[in-house]
Amino acid sequence: MKDQLFIALQHITPHHLLSRLIGIVAECPWPSIKNPLTNWFVKQYNVNMSEAVEENPEAYNCFNDFFTRPLKEGMRPLPEDKNTVVCPADGAISQLGDIKYGQIYQAKGHEFSLTELLGGDHELAAEFQDGKFATVYLSPSDYHRVHMPFGGTLRKMIHVPGRLFSVNQTTAENVPRLFAHNERAVCIFDTEKGPMAVILVGAMIVASIETVWAGLVTPHKRKVQTFDYTPEGRKDIRLERGEEMGRFKLGSTAIVLFGKDQVEWAEELAAETPVQMGHAFSQ
Repeated sequence: MKDQLFIALQHITPHHLLSRLIGIVAECPWPSIKNPLTNWFVKQYNVNMSEAVEENPEAYNCFNDFFTRPLKEGMRPLPEDKNTVVCPADGAISQLGDIKYGQIYQAKGHEFSLTELLGGDHELAAEFQDGKFATVYLSPSDYHRVHMPFGGTLRKMIHVPGRLFSVNQTTAENVPRLFAHNERAVCIFDTEKGPMAVILVGAMIVASIETVWAGLVTPHKRKVQTFDYTPEGRKDIRLERGEEMGRFKLGSTAIVLFGKDQVEWAEELAAETPVQMGHAFSQ
């Protein structure tokens, strides 16, 4: 009954209005607002501040600066084998596996369309048919910067407007096509392993999604928009494995896609496995 009420409330909540209002509070620099909020958050979610460059929660200019805090050098070492695909973010695996018949597994009884996830681009979806996917859920306590799973050159970014349902396990198990419903930024890279997609999925109370090359991506216009990074004469945007590529202001989900026969996920990975950025994803 509790879960059913939680899901029902999400269907009637004005997702974007609530998220924007909370976003205003999260950007407030007033110590009387940001300090109590930040200290409560650290205590409530047991945030490990010893990993952060700035360990004092009250030293950040606003709550969002605290939430997207950088880590100390060396906190997330990468595997020595440069051919290994790595986890893009701290969190836990929601699901991972094969893309079958153009569908991606969400939870028991629920799948969603690869084409819909990619903003309706059928030609792009064809590049990932019969490939691999991995979905990583970032909880409130996690480090919230997203890094490159593998080195690549940015080809395009697609902003797909949508709802902002929560993306925790309860919602994933009860809201059909959850990740194809929510607002997201689809980032397509060309790599030595073929095309790679890193999809930043927004969620309830997420005030914005940012990338290192475009800054603020969401909120944006209320239609699908594609940003092409391959026109003749434009400087290539190349990011290496482990480099930061984006961040969430309040938690959400990152989905990684590879094409057919390009990667095999490490055998020890499964749904609900805790992971950190840099964790070996491929065998």
